[in-house]
Amino acid sequence: MNFYVMTLFPEMIEQGLNTSIIGRAMEKDLLSLKAINIRDYTLDKHKRVDDYPYGGGAGMLMTVEPVLRTYEAVRADIAEKTGKSERPRVVYLTPWGHTFTQKMAKELAQEENLVFLCGHYEGIDQRFIDECVDE
Repeated sequence: MNFYVMTLFPEMIEQGLNTSIIGRAMEKDLLSLKAINIRDYTLDKHKRVDDYPYGGGAGMLMTVEPVLRTYEAVRADIAEKTGKSERPRVVYLTPWGHTFTQKMAKELAQEENLVFLCGHYEGIDQRFIDECVDE
């Protein structure tokens, strides 16, 4: 099983998970974890990934371009490793989502590749969610 975590804070993900049960599973090659910094895929010279919501409103959103580029890089990495150009299952981690259950854990455990998108600010541009997010 391969986990890909798209985040603005890859060090936090790696440090937290390398010392847990997941870290021991990684040592035994039962799973792999790759944390990808979304800022690495922005074209903005200041590495900005946020903007005001279209139409106004409070807060900032993560813009679609760097998130989509990050996702495409993950898909390319999976294709390189497997030789298949498949669409991995994407789970957007947000407080507004479904509560994680044992049933969901069993279902997700059947996936060979899982992509977790960690939100920040007031959320993610809805276009990416509509196009790429499964959960």
